[in-house]
Amino acid sequence: MSDPCLKLVLVTPEIPYNTGAIGRTCVALNLELILIKPYGFSLDEKAVRRAGTDYWKYVHLSEYDTWQSFLDLRNPPRDSMYFFEEHGEQSIYAPDYQQDAYLVFGCESKGLPPEILDGMGDRVHSLPMLNPLVRSLNLANVATAVVYQAMRTQLGG
Repeated sequence: MSDPCLKLVLVTPEIPYNTGAIGRTCVALNLELILIKPYGFSLDEKAVRRAGTDYWKYVHLSEYDTWQSFLDLRNPPRDSMYFFEEHGEQSIYAPDYQQDAYLVFGCESKGLPPEILDGMGDRVHSLPMLNPLVRSLNLANVATAVVYQAMRTQLGG
């Protein structure tokens, strides 16, 4: 198994089932899962383990106390960060994702904080929703769709 290149970042996730399901996807695709505190749950909760089934122990997991500590310790290049919000300026289908991309998602109820998105408007993407009756999509579903799109662009088709 090779070291993960794509990194999925969850900023202050609130729902253990989503984090568990995303962790399971990360194991399946050999991705690193980066969690930024605070969480709305404990990683020891049964709900996280249940959604991740028995794969949670295999998650390549990194945790940071704050967004700033993540930036300070990881120093991700601006061009390798892709942010996902309901009202992003461009579609998830627009970029050619870098091999070492950081795919950044906010918490379920509020999305990403304005201070994280400040000056990053050109890096913010959205998943199309064609029916205006739907206000938002499930975080685990969106993260999975984005990861597969990023992988598709990296594989050339």
